[in-house]
Amino acid sequence: MTVFGDTWEYLTDPAHWTGQGGMLQLLVEQLLLTFTALGLAVLVGLPIALWLGHLGRGGFLAINISNVGRAVPTFALLALLVTADFPGVSTFGPYGRAGIATLIALTLFALPPIITNAYVAITEVPDDVKQAAEGMGMTGRQQFARVELPIALPLVLSGVRLALVQVWATATIAALVAGPGLGRVITDGFYRSNYAKGIAGAVVVAAVALLLELSAATLQRLADPTRRARTEAPPARATEPAGT
Repeated sequence: MTVFGDTWEYLTDPAHWTGQGGMLQLLVEQLLLTFTALGLAVLVGLPIALWLGHLGRGGFLAINISNVGRAVPTFALLALLVTADFPGVSTFGPYGRAGIATLIALTLFALPPIITNAYVAITEVPDDVKQAAEGMGMTGRQQFARVELPIALPLVLSGVRLALVQVWATATIAALVAGPGLGRVITDGFYRSNYAKGIAGAVVVAAVALLLELSAATLQRLADPTRRARTEAPPARATEPAGT
């Protein structure tokens, strides 16, 4: 129980949160890493996956490339990147030491769930819905924008949501190359046998991961067009029996 008590004391001590190198600063740094890598992955992976899903081909290649990405450990990729001449370990603005290498590793880590979910979401739109859109005279672009994407959006967003939480948790590896983020609290704590500090950093990472998951799940529900349709639909009127 002493370790848990010391962890609580560490978390409730304002001195550990403020100032240069405090947990609040490291928390902001890790959020910046996470959302930048996620944004890059969305910009790169989402258009490709949606386009291939709309065409209905190339999915085998896209999904299998994504699965290869899942099989490569992110830390191993980061280790290779920091030992290369580029990107190496040079400081990259607010992303700190080995900032470019860390962003590349995290972006590649975020791609598989985004690509897989987006491709599957588009290809699973019912054929009769697509045929109805064609029968209404919609062009391929109109069919994608007005029919396929709205129906597929919940599953597409679930991939982004999954990537967000995974990247947030994995961003702690930046500390292994002296980069920014809460991983520095965890690694420094356990390296110095200050277990309360290491566990405190892990608790903060887990708590923020839960908040990100709940926030992303809420946004996903709000963006679901079928949910909005059910909410906005007028209530059915009761009909009187015939002959009354």
